[in-house]
Amino acid sequence: MSTTELASPVRRLIRDLDDDAFRGIYQCDRYTATVLGNRFDYLVEHMSARLLTGAFSPVLRDFYDLACTVAGPPELGYPVPAASNGIVLMAGTTIDAVPNMVGEYGIERLHPGDVLIANDPYRTGNHNNDLVFTRPVFVDGVVAAFVTLNAHQLDMGGTVPGGFSATKQNVFENGLVLSPRLLVSQGVNVPETWNVIFDNVRMAEVLYPDMKTVCSSLELGERLVQESIERYGLAAFHGAMRYATDAAAERMALGMAELPDGDWEAEHGVDADGIDDTETYPVHVAIRKRGDRIEVDFSGTHRQARTSINATVWEVKTAIGVALKYNFDPRGRFNSGLFRNIDIVIPEGTVVSALPPDGAVFLYFEQSQVILATALIALEKSLGERAIAGDRAGTNLHTAFGAWPDGRPWVSAMQCGGEIGPFGANRHGDADTQCMSYLANGVAPSIEAVEKDNPVIMLRHEPVADTAGPGFNRGGNAMLRDTLWLTDAAHSIIELRHKSVTGFGVYGGGSGVNGGVWIFPPDESGEAVIPTTERSSFGRGTAWAGVIDPETNAPSRDGEYQYPFSNANVSTQQSVLRYITNGAGGWGDPFDREPERVRIDVRDEYVSIEGAARLYGVVVTGDPREDPEGVAVDEEATSALRAKLRA
Repeated sequence: MSTTELASPVRRLIRDLDDDAFRGIYQCDRYTATVLGNRFDYLVEHMSARLLTGAFSPVLRDFYDLACTVAGPPELGYPVPAASNGIVLMAGTTIDAVPNMVGEYGIERLHPGDVLIANDPYRTGNHNNDLVFTRPVFVDGVVAAFVTLNAHQLDMGGTVPGGFSATKQNVFENGLVLSPRLLVSQGVNVPETWNVIFDNVRMAEVLYPDMKTVCSSLELGERLVQESIERYGLAAFHGAMRYATDAAAERMALGMAELPDGDWEAEHGVDADGIDDTETYPVHVAIRKRGDRIEVDFSGTHRQARTSINATVWEVKTAIGVALKYNFDPRGRFNSGLFRNIDIVIPEGTVVSALPPDGAVFLYFEQSQVILATALIALEKSLGERAIAGDRAGTNLHTAFGAWPDGRPWVSAMQCGGEIGPFGANRHGDADTQCMSYLANGVAPSIEAVEKDNPVIMLRHEPVADTAGPGFNRGGNAMLRDTLWLTDAAHSIIELRHKSVTGFGVYGGGSGVNGGVWIFPPDESGEAVIPTTERSSFGRGTAWAGVIDPETNAPSRDGEYQYPFSNANVSTQQSVLRYITNGAGGWGDPFDREPERVRIDVRDEYVSIEGAARLYGVVVTGDPREDPEGVAVDEEATSALRAKLRA
C-alpha cells in the first residue's frame, strides 16, 4: 500500500503551540490556516456542484455517485486536506488513487492543462465504472497541487449494460480497464484516449457530456487553487494542507488513546457469490490497540471469490478508516490524516484484496460494508455504550435494461431497487430509515425523473413496520419499494447476504429483520397484479432473493434461502418488482425504552400494536391508521407485561 502523506514534525498538541511555533511549522498563522482549511472544503464542494448541476447520468445527477479531493504535491506526501460530501467509499480510495496514478505515469511528464485518468480497481480502487480524473495545478512551472474527481460513469463496457452484476468471473468480462493516461494534454483532448473509451462503452450520448463537465469542474478547481495561492502564498497554502491533515491525525490519535488497550476479533461475511450458494466468504478481523495506535489484521480472511464480489486493499483502508472515525472522531473532517495512526495487515489474494485476472472486482461496495461491519462487531464489547449497531449492510442496488417500442435501448441504474434503507442505532438516539449505507451517503432520486427516463411507475416507497432492531434506541426500519415495469426488462439484482441477519444490535439491542426481492407477473389477461403489504399478498409473486417461508412466500427468519441468480432475472410487460431491504440493529435494552416513544412509533407505523407488545413490552391501544392521535399507552398493562417478559 502506498504512503500518501508524510507525517509533520508535530511533537506536542497543536493547540499548545504558541504563535511562533505554529508559524515555524506551518508557514502561516492560525487564522490563515483556518481560513484555508475552510477554503479547501469550499473548493471540493464547488467542484462537486459544477458536476451535479450539469450531469446527464442519473447516477451522478440524482445519486451523488462521485467524490472530489484536493491534494498536495509528492514532496509533501500528497496530503489530502478535504474531500467532498459525495460517496465516502470513493473519497477514501481517491486519496491513494492520485499518488498511484501520478507515480506510474510520471510527474515529470505532466504539464499545465493536463487531465490524467484511470479506472483500474487494482490501481485506483472502486470498480471500472468509477473513472478517476486528476488535474495538476502548476505554480511557477512546478506542480503545487492536484484537483481530482472520481465520478461514476453509466457504463464502461463488459458483459452487462451498466456493469452491475455479481456473475462476472474475471477482469475480461468486467469492462474496459484504463491504466493511467492523459485524457487532455495541455488543454487539448487526446483523441486516442477518447476513442478507446467510446469504442468500448454503451450510452456514449450520456458519458461524453458528463466527461466534458468533469473536465470543466477540474478547471474550476484549478482556478480556485491558483486564486488561493495568489492571495495567501504557496508556503501558506501547503502549510494549511499539512495543518488540516495534522489536526485530523491528532484528533484520531486522542480518540483512540481513550480506549483501553486490548485485542479483539470478529468474523463476518458474504453468504454466496455469483456462481452458487455453496461457498461463503468470511472476512476475519483482528484488532490490536496500543496507546494511540491501532493495528487491523485481516489474516484468516477467505480467499478471493469466484465472481466480481471482491474488493481491493484500497477499499479495506477506506472502510477501516471510516469505522474507526465513527467511533473516535465522528465530528472531525474526513481527510488523509485520519489514517496516520492506523496500521493494516492484508494478505494477498483474499476476498478483500483480490488479484487479477480471476479476482474480478465490481461489487466492492458490498465487501466494504462487510469490512466496516466486522470492525464494528469486533469493537462492540470494548466500546460498551459507544458501540454502533449494524445498518442494513448492503446497497441493494438494482439495474434494469431493455428497449423502447422503437428499438432504442434504455437503462435504469440504481433507481428502482432497495438503494435507500436504514442506519443502525447508537447511544445518541433512534436511527434514520431513509438513508443509504454507512459508507455511501447517496440520496433517493426523484420519482418524476425516474418515471420520465424509464418505462416504469413507482407504486410504493415506505418503511415496513416491526423490521427495525428493537432497543432503547430503535434501529432504522426496512424500506419497501414496488415498481411497475411497462415493458419487458432484464434485471440485475445485488442480493448476496440474506442467509444471515445483517442489522446486528449492540449494547443489548435486537437485530433487524431481513427482507428480499420478488417479482409479481401480470395475470392471465396481461393486467398488472398490484400487491398489498399484507403477508398474504406475497403468495402471488416469485421470490428472487432472501430467506423465504415456502408456504407464504414472505420473508422469514426460519425460511429457505432463495439464491438470487439460479434463474435469469427477467420480467415481462406489466410486472411488479418488490424490494425490501434488511432492517437495521437497535441499541440498548428495548424494555427500557420509554413507552411514550413506543407510542409515537406505533402512531407513525414504524411499529405495530402487536410489535409494541412483543418487542418492547408496551401495551398500546387505538387505531394508528384511522385515528393516529388517539393511540395511547395502557400504563398498568405495560408494567405487568414488562415484568413478565423480563422474568
